Amino acid sequence: MREELKQYADEAYGIVETAANDIGSRLPGSENERKFADFMADKLQAIGIKPVKEKFLVAPRASIGGIPYAGWVGIGASILMLFPAASGYGVAQGLFVGLHGLAFFACLATLIWLVCSVFLYKTWFDFAFKQQPSQNVYGEVLPEDGKYDYTIMVSGHTDTSWNWKHSAATKNAKGGPVPVFIKMGIGILAFLFLFICSAVIFFGELALVTQFDLAYVLGEEGAELTGMEEKELYDLAMGLSDLSVALYILIPLFVIPGCFMITMWADKNPRTASPGAMDNATGIAIAYAVTKYYKENPDKMPKGCRIIDFNCGSEEAGLRGSIDFTRRHAGEDILKNCWNINIDSIADKDHFQVVHGDVWQFTHFDPTLEKLLTESMIDAGIENPGNIANPVGGCDSTPFTKAGVKSITFAAQNPTLTHYYHTFYDVPERFEKETVGMGIDVVLRLIDKIAAHEEAVKNGTYVPDSAPVTDVKTADAVAEQSDEAPVAETAPVVSTAPAAEDAAPMEMPVELSVDDEK
Repeated sequence: MREELKQYADEAYGIVETAANDIGSRLPGSENERKFADFMADKLQAIGIKPVKEKFLVAPRASIGGIPYAGWVGIGASILMLFPAASGYGVAQGLFVGLHGLAFFACLATLIWLVCSVFLYKTWFDFAFKQQPSQNVYGEVLPEDGKYDYTIMVSGHTDTSWNWKHSAATKNAKGGPVPVFIKMGIGILAFLFLFICSAVIFFGELALVTQFDLAYVLGEEGAELTGMEEKELYDLAMGLSDLSVALYILIPLFVIPGCFMITMWADKNPRTASPGAMDNATGIAIAYAVTKYYKENPDKMPKGCRIIDFNCGSEEAGLRGSIDFTRRHAGEDILKNCWNINIDSIADKDHFQVVHGDVWQFTHFDPTLEKLLTESMIDAGIENPGNIANPVGGCDSTPFTKAGVKSITFAAQNPTLTHYYHTFYDVPERFEKETVGMGIDVVLRLIDKIAAHEEAVKNGTYVPDSAPVTDVKTADAVAEQSDEAPVAETAPVVSTAPAAEDAAPMEMPVELSVDDEK
């Protein structure tokens, strides 16, 4: 971390402490999430940046926060499957078929919801869940002349996750994350087993009932219509009966305990929810520190660049804040020629990394930013920075990428499941202020590289897949860097200021205004 950035690191770490210790957990759509958003709006106002607040509705439990619902559905369906399989004709037999059908369709609907809302983060089922107001807050820093060609949006999310009980329980466990995978693996297998058994029994019963009904109404002619011999009917009825008996044993011993494991995944109690020091008060704090740096040092602003500090709400509810923002501003100036640096969890000093995509969301983020961020970390003195795809869930780069914005996610977090990720133990005392400061340093270097890239494109000197884009720094910054981290020999210093006669026309900025009613 450069010496000039230490004061910004101090303030950033102070924001992390305020968020985690004073405000506390900030679940999506909660009062504490709003308090933190207002706190950051006041911080922007204090340095002369006009904050914009955009409200939206979020269904906190419609996505990952609703995983326990799947467990309760499984338990309810298990009870329904304890009724014996239908084996004949009558009112009672019809009732059993109906109860087993209810169990099957409940499991089927839950699986569809899990895939669409929890895994793919679709908003299709949000209307069916209780909604709460959430908000995005952002503010801009313009060049001294007020003109800009492109926008760099530095973002983080204000909300925190529910406490993942299974992960939190590994804090003092010797097996690390292994018990978590075992518990959730048992839960998933139990639910899928229940779904398959309910399907087999329900459709088998339908075949039997159809046969008996036709035989009862049409006699032998009805039996011929079904195409089933008497022995086949007997075998089917006995098979369903045997499976039903097996379920009497497996449901209480395996299925219900497994589904109960799922109900314990995300504790709904806000008092035990994650304080979110790492995830993601660090991202919010670093984005603000970078914005303040340029506000206080306008001479170091890249020429023709607008900087936006974006405080995104409800990321933990399925990226709803970034989804709302990109949909709301589709086609508008704020997303045109925009670069998004999404900062998410800067705490583990041995795990600085580029997150280049979200596997479950089928997205790969901007390859140019992927390369430039790697170079920025190396320039900052980080050895062997990682480069990973987010294996589960998603991050706010995905909606920006889908909206056509160049985006990348910057993280410093152990990529394996830990006792502090999305748990009560995500506290500021766990990591160092210097790590947050290094995050600020990396982001500033990345912004310099984006500026150099934009300059090269404007001047017609950019060659795709060529040598790394050169860094853009003032003489003082280069001198400071030479003292702390060696500059790559292939990266000469260039100026961000083009000759006056080469300057391209710039768009006038769109004035931002507070919109509390949206």
